Amino acid sequence: MKKEDLYKPDILKKFARDKRQENKSYFAKLKKRRPSDLDDIVHNLHYEAFEEIDCLKCANCCKSISPIITYKDIERIAKHLRQKPSVIIEQYFVIDEDDDYVFKKTPCPFLMDDNMCLIYESRPKACKEYPHTDRKRFYQILNITLKNIEVCPVVYKVVEGIKQSKKL
Repeated sequence: MKKEDLYKPDILKKFARDKRQENKSYFAKLKKRRPSDLDDIVHNLHYEAFEEIDCLKCANCCKSISPIITYKDIERIAKHLRQKPSVIIEQYFVIDEDDDYVFKKTPCPFLMDDNMCLIYESRPKACKEYPHTDRKRFYQILNITLKNIEVCPVVYKVVEGIKQSKKL
């Protein structure tokens, strides 16, 4: 896959889906083995991927998925926008089938035309942590990572790097 293709959501999704079964099988093995150096390998790949990938060229996460929003996130956003939390909830959020707040619609209502975030300094915790490829105990989030491969070029590159790692 060419670097510029990573920024095209349809192409990324196709490549990810073509490798879905391969990735699923590989992740099942990782879950069983839980290599002690998995986090180190993933974190190195995370930093390498972010040196190459520019989120502002992509913003596919903001365009296609909604993070889980906590009430603390809502309070922070409300303060940033100088509105009451109840107004923010009414305007932007719904409660999903898991009883979590999520955006009413995608793309994110705070995504601007230049792919910048209107509330960047106050964005939800899940947005700050996305794509989660730098967190500890990476093996615990392999299921969500499998989904994120279709959304995020960084995740795609990290997973491909994990599979190519001679240590695992």
